[in-house]
Amino acid sequence: MTSPTNLAMLVLAIWLILFGLLTTPMLGFGFSHSGDVLGVLAIVVGALLIAKR
Repeated sequence: MTSPTNLAMLVLAIWLILFGLLTTPMLGFGFSHSGDVLGVLAIVVGALLIAKR
Protein backbone atom coordinates (compact mmCIF):
# COMPACT_ATOMS: atom_id res chain seq x y z
CA MET A 1 0.00 0.00 0.00
CA THR A 2 1.49 3.32 -1.03
CA SER A 3 0.65 6.72 0.35
CA PRO A 4 -0.18 9.67 -1.89
CA THR A 5 2.80 11.83 -2.76
CA ASN A 6 1.19 14.95 -1.35
CA LEU A 7 -0.27 13.42 1.81
CA ALA A 8 1.25 16.14 3.98
CA MET A 9 -0.45 18.87 1.96
CA LEU A 10 -3.76 17.01 2.09
CA VAL A 11 -3.61 16.68 5.88
CA LEU A 12 -2.52 20.34 6.13
CA ALA A 13 -5.55 21.37 4.08
CA ILE A 14 -7.83 19.34 6.37
CA TRP A 15 -6.21 20.96 9.42
CA LEU A 16 -6.68 24.46 8.02
CA ILE A 17 -10.35 23.82 7.20
CA LEU A 18 -11.03 22.34 10.65
CA PHE A 19 -9.16 25.17 12.36
CA GLY A 20 -11.21 27.72 10.47
CA LEU A 21 -14.49 26.00 11.27
CA LEU A 22 -13.70 25.47 14.95
CA THR A 23 -12.35 28.95 15.70
CA THR A 24 -14.90 31.09 13.86
CA PRO A 25 -17.33 32.18 16.56
CA MET A 26 -20.17 33.07 14.17
CA LEU A 27 -20.43 29.47 12.97
CA GLY A 28 -20.85 28.06 16.48
CA PHE A 29 -19.35 24.71 15.44
CA GLY A 30 -17.24 22.75 17.89
CA PHE A 31 -16.93 19.70 20.10
CA SER A 32 -15.35 18.87 23.43
CA HIS A 33 -11.91 17.68 22.25
CA SER A 34 -11.49 19.89 19.19
CA GLY A 35 -8.21 21.33 20.51
CA ASP A 36 -6.78 17.85 20.94
CA VAL A 37 -7.75 16.86 17.39
CA LEU A 38 -6.17 20.01 15.94
CA GLY A 39 -3.01 19.41 17.95
CA VAL A 40 -2.65 15.83 16.76
CA LEU A 41 -3.26 16.86 13.15
CA ALA A 42 -0.62 19.59 13.47
CA ILE A 43 1.93 17.04 14.75
CA VAL A 44 1.09 14.63 11.92
CA VAL A 45 1.44 17.37 9.30
CA GLY A 46 4.75 18.51 10.74
CA ALA A 47 6.13 14.98 10.79
CA LEU A 48 5.00 14.30 7.22
CA LEU A 49 6.51 17.56 5.95
CA ILE A 50 9.82 16.80 7.68
CA ALA A 51 9.82 13.24 6.31
CA LYS A 52 9.13 14.55 2.81
CA ARG A 53 12.33 16.64 2.86
